[in-house]
Amino acid sequence: MCSFAVLVLVSGACGSESDPETASSATGGEVVVFAAASLTDAFGEVGEAFMTANPDVEVTFSFAASSSLVAQILEGAPADVYASADRDNMAALADAGAGAGEPVVFANNLSEIIVAPGNPLGITDVGDLADPELVLVVCAPQVPCGTYATDIFDRAGADITPDSFETNVKAVVTKVTLGEADAGIVYATDVRAAGPAAAGVEIPDDLNVIAEYPMVTTNGASNPAGAQAFIDFTVGLTGQAILAEYGFTAP
Repeated sequence: MCSFAVLVLVSGACGSESDPETASSATGGEVVVFAAASLTDAFGEVGEAFMTANPDVEVTFSFAASSSLVAQILEGAPADVYASADRDNMAALADAGAGAGEPVVFANNLSEIIVAPGNPLGITDVGDLADPELVLVVCAPQVPCGTYATDIFDRAGADITPDSFETNVKAVVTKVTLGEADAGIVYATDVRAAGPAAAGVEIPDDLNVIAEYPMVTTNGASNPAGAQAFIDFTVGLTGQAILAEYGFTAP
């Protein structure tokens, strides 16, 4: 399990009386957050802001495919919070009795075609991805971004065969930005995060799928108070503002 801790030693207060992030506060200790790979950049900043507001807390993140994280939790990996990029993997966690309480949807996202800067192959729509000479990569079918890609191809009525299936959305981005693939299906937030290293082709609303991101405290949480405080902070004004900066939309 890959994880990293982000420590902020500056104390501050965030939110308002109506802001959910003030509903609970972490008293201290470590909060371990297992989160979908597409949340890597945004949650890094959310974690910093959370620790600024709760200086006695250390937040440690583990980012991977939502399906992989569920498997790790069910195998006994220590996690206080689970944040998924879809409802199906959250349901798998709940069905196994590993979630505590009702999950909270805290963000939405959309899929987008990622291509090289300047879109040298002139890809304009999903149908163009059926070109057999084009190297296309997507996430594995059990990974949320892979499920969304399959749904999009079905809605488009296009016979599309990817050349490679990746373990998570960041791996798809990497293959395209390194020139190992011509195009991929990722989240709009991933194209934005890639900056000048990639370009994006929007997928029409009638073909696209809204990705809903739910989050929950796990039944095995060693710091349930801290976990709930992190969730409250993420759905609060500060957390939502940070997510918006990275291209996520409010649920």
